[in-house]
Amino acid sequence: MTYLSVVLPIYNESKSIPILFDALAKAVGQYDYEIIAINDGSKDDSYAQLKKICAVDPRVKAINFRRNFGQTAAINAGIQYASGDVIVLIDSDLENDPNDIPKLLGKLDEGFDVVSGWRQNRWENEQLTRKLPSRMANGLISYISGVYLHDYGCTLKAYRRDVIKNVSLYGQMHRFIPVYCAWQGGTVTEMPVSYQPRQFGKSNYGIFRTYKVLLDLVLIKFLEKYMQRPIHFFGGAGILAFLVTFVATILAAYFKLTGQKDLVETPLPTIASMFFVVGIQLVLMGVMAEILMRTYYESQHKMPYSVKETMNL
Repeated sequence: MTYLSVVLPIYNESKSIPILFDALAKAVGQYDYEIIAINDGSKDDSYAQLKKICAVDPRVKAINFRRNFGQTAAINAGIQYASGDVIVLIDSDLENDPNDIPKLLGKLDEGFDVVSGWRQNRWENEQLTRKLPSRMANGLISYISGVYLHDYGCTLKAYRRDVIKNVSLYGQMHRFIPVYCAWQGGTVTEMPVSYQPRQFGKSNYGIFRTYKVLLDLVLIKFLEKYMQRPIHFFGGAGILAFLVTFVATILAAYFKLTGQKDLVETPLPTIASMFFVVGIQLVLMGVMAEILMRTYYESQHKMPYSVKETMNL
């Protein structure tokens, strides 16, 4: 039987915890499971609630952060401590329904490595202020990453351990875990899941986090295309800067030799000098990035590839 790890990041959800754990026990009781609950520096009595549950149920394991490090850090810790063949992430605010977990696992059994939840009915009454921006953001992420999902923000997802175990998360990158898994060769799909507004407290996310998502998107695109060859990115930008330098120099010389303008009458010499310096800096940054990339792989004995299976080895 599949051993299931349910990873549960928690921040100020003491009122939700008793309801959630009762629902989880009923939803996954048919499996051999563990629940990894991460208290992300809650200011209420969330950790006291977890201690009570752990005392009566050894399948519940708690991690208590010294302070609030954010949802990505909490999820990352849960993944690292989880020992299940399948890892399911779920929010602790009761917006996700634990009864959807068996459905996600059933979808995994069809041969997928990642099953992502899709909250189809979210924000039906906030079409312009929340739903439209969400659709645009998810569409942009899908287009740039090549992994097409309708709801990257839904925490409820199921992963096979072998595609997520080597994923290291930083910043606020948890929403892009399916993208990382796809890079490892994992197959990703999604399915509709239930959604209900939170019963207690207020959301820690707002529309103003959109710019953070866009910046994270730029980063993951860079990591996807240039992680193993950063000189191509920085060097390419450097060559473009040298091209601007060359064109500006030719134009400045042309104006000077034809008597149309003196060098001090045009900004072209300044532009040429500036872009020449920028080009040199970009190329040197590319060289340094190549050295750092090699240090990253060699110092940790990492390999720039992922093996799915072997035979006769």
